[in-house]
Amino acid sequence: MKNSSNLSRALWVVVFIVLLSSESHQHFFSPFFIPNPRLMKAYIALQAWKHAMTSDPNEFTANWYGPDVCNYSGVYCAAAPDDPHILTVAGIDLNHANIAGFLPEELGLLKDLALFHLNSNRFYGTIPATFIHLHLLYELDISNNQFSGPFPYIVLYLPSLKYLDIRFNEFHGDIPDKVFELELDALFLNDNKFASSLPENLGNSPVSVFVIANNNVSGSIPPSLAKMAETLEEIILSNLGLTGCLRQDIGMLTGLKVLDVSFNKLCGTLPESIGKMRSLEQLNVAHNKLSGQVPENVCSLPNLEKFTFSFNYFSGESPVCIRLPAKDDTGNCIPGRPLQRSPEECRSFYAHPACAASTCSRS
Repeated sequence: MKNSSNLSRALWVVVFIVLLSSESHQHFFSPFFIPNPRLMKAYIALQAWKHAMTSDPNEFTANWYGPDVCNYSGVYCAAAPDDPHILTVAGIDLNHANIAGFLPEELGLLKDLALFHLNSNRFYGTIPATFIHLHLLYELDISNNQFSGPFPYIVLYLPSLKYLDIRFNEFHGDIPDKVFELELDALFLNDNKFASSLPENLGNSPVSVFVIANNNVSGSIPPSLAKMAETLEEIILSNLGLTGCLRQDIGMLTGLKVLDVSFNKLCGTLPESIGKMRSLEQLNVAHNKLSGQVPENVCSLPNLEKFTFSFNYFSGESPVCIRLPAKDDTGNCIPGRPLQRSPEECRSFYAHPACAASTCSRS
């Protein structure tokens, strides 16, 4: 970080000297002409970032030299939101560039930035604290990189943020409750190393998409999930280690299109209230400890395209379920169906069910 700061100061000195030497030119047409202070700051920030990149095998940033930052690959300029006569850097998109390096603190100079996309690179380290100055940042996608450390708390202080994607990194530790108080539309936390639980305020989040799969998130699904009914369209909670039952009030999520709770330790029955979720297109409850009858009204949902309930302990399904074209019922205890568990295994499970019936009935 010290080297990055030294580079920043050096660049400012160079720019200042060049500008002074150009003052005698009436029209100020020098090779280093920068139209306004915002683009000058962008030049400083992007040159510092270029210096912080350790590998660019595809030469994506090969043209990141000179003052015309609006022509840099992956850099997008637009009129400033507070002054349409001023050009400024509004977006950066380096998706799939395969660049390695870190994010220098000078990126906080890009105060008009609305989009910051770094999907599928090899950036490491953390998000600089200077990102707190990016009050207009609307989309932040740093997915599929090598970022590490605790949850990047700086994102909690970005007032315009609507889209947050930090999946496929090495973040670890707790997920702060405050992230579910943000006015986000989409939240992707999956495939990190978070060790936490789903907080009680989960239902306060207004997101339409929430993905947190493949983390070490224990505990049960909080009752507040039902409060997300007005906005939630997709939720993926697979491979977390969740326990407890699926609550009956999950049926309140009538706008939900995708529900995936596979590869957990959920028990009890599949709630009949899911049959009220008429927008549901994909339902995956595979690899849990669910039991009882598969509700017929779930199989009758009008938009259901794929229903996977394999590797549970279901004991029956109606002909409506059997006729579903895209379903997987293998690995259960359903008489007459192929590829089921052995009778001995099923008898043992039902002699000592994973969840007490009384416990789930109160959910």
